[in-house]
Amino acid sequence: MQLYNKLSAIERAALIDEAGKDRITVSFYQYFKIETPQLFRDKLFLEWNALDILGRIYVSFEGINAQLSVPSENLYSLKNQLDNIPFLRDIRLNVALAHDNKSFLKLKIKVKNKIVADGLKDETFDVTNRGVHLNAEEFNTMLADPDTVCVDMRNHYESEIGHFEGAVTPDVDTFRASLDVIEEDLKENKEDKNLLMYCTGGIRCEKASAYYKHKGFKNVFQLEGGIIEYTRQVKAEGIENKFIGKNFVFDHRRAEKITEDVVASCHQCGAPSDTHTNCANDGCHLLFIQCDACSETMENTCSVKCQDVIQLSSEAQKELRRGKGNSNKIFKKGRSEVLKFKK
Repeated sequence: MQLYNKLSAIERAALIDEAGKDRITVSFYQYFKIETPQLFRDKLFLEWNALDILGRIYVSFEGINAQLSVPSENLYSLKNQLDNIPFLRDIRLNVALAHDNKSFLKLKIKVKNKIVADGLKDETFDVTNRGVHLNAEEFNTMLADPDTVCVDMRNHYESEIGHFEGAVTPDVDTFRASLDVIEEDLKENKEDKNLLMYCTGGIRCEKASAYYKHKGFKNVFQLEGGIIEYTRQVKAEGIENKFIGKNFVFDHRRAEKITEDVVASCHQCGAPSDTHTNCANDGCHLLFIQCDACSETMENTCSVKCQDVIQLSSEAQKELRRGKGNSNKIFKKGRSEVLKFKK
């Protein structure tokens, strides 16, 4: 019985090309107490592997967080399969704006302690006592209210390339860090301001809204479905768009363009740019913003040192990486000192 992905990314990409069929990138989440997450994980793998579904999925005792690449012809089969799971019946699927058949190249379903790393002790507050969900039009109305503080619940490398007009964008590396920063910054306005939150697909705001209500914030609101659903509603219903730039996504696409505005800068030369890349040196793999000119000059690397490394043979590069594990810079997301124009 196959319960794990057995193909490499290269092999899977070749199969996708050979099949010549369109795929759709979708995401969803649900907080729900799952008694046996490992069994649930294995069930999903068997069913989704049979439907040729790829993606990154986290399952835990608190629920599921899923990002999937689904063959278009199997989308309704996926929906029927989800509807047969009571706590996922009629779940909204956030459909990606940008089409990419290779957004995911493996099916990875992992059992985690949390579906989002929040560092919170859920037993200390009521996680179901969430903020008020707002659709796109309602969000725009509240965003324009002078008594509203709009907060981006994403990390700095996400908000750096796109955000809502006038939003507070905490300079943080993790969701957990943002919770404390925001509480401290807004502690004087717990009762007299509307706390309006948003994130990519809504999952971070689900937990954050309950946490802030527990911390004494009286008027807590969140964008239902996050930026992804907001953009869909804006386009479908002709609503004024208040988001500028790109929406960062956690797959091979890196981002979805919402508007033509470029709100970020190349981390190497400072020129306008909002294209994230990973350093071509596999021993570094740093995520950073790089313009086309620097990409060509630096050969897709973050520094001269890394540029020198990629000139070596693959065997020599492997020897340099031997015993070192992953570089910590992978997780710094543009914080490296080699980047002159980092945020």
